[in-house]
Amino acid sequence: MNAMTTTVHLRNLNIAPRKVRMVVDQIRDKSAAEALNILAFTVKLAGEPVRKLLDSAIANARTNHEMDVDALFVKSVFVDQARTLKRFTPRAMGRATKIMKKTSHITLELGVR
Repeated sequence: MNAMTTTVHLRNLNIAPRKVRMVVDQIRDKSAAEALNILAFTVKLAGEPVRKLLDSAIANARTNHEMDVDALFVKSVFVDQARTLKRFTPRAMGRATKIMKKTSHITLELGVR
């Protein structure tokens, strides 16, 4: 078992972590090619940023670490909550309601099988 891994991060994505987790759960422990194929046909909005992050990780593995691209797989991927933007919207009778706009941090790690 080769201990070579490459890790990439995506910070402050303006999509709620709960929605991004639905997408990243589909690609966990899959090969890199299979994960790209899954993300290409994902209807969710978070599919595109996660696909770009995976492309970046594959490029880093190829150029910086000289790993075999065909042997890469998604070793771990997880989503953390980033800062929350607090906003208000007007309501009836002069009141206001709080709107919490949540953002996400994504961490993706590729390994070699």
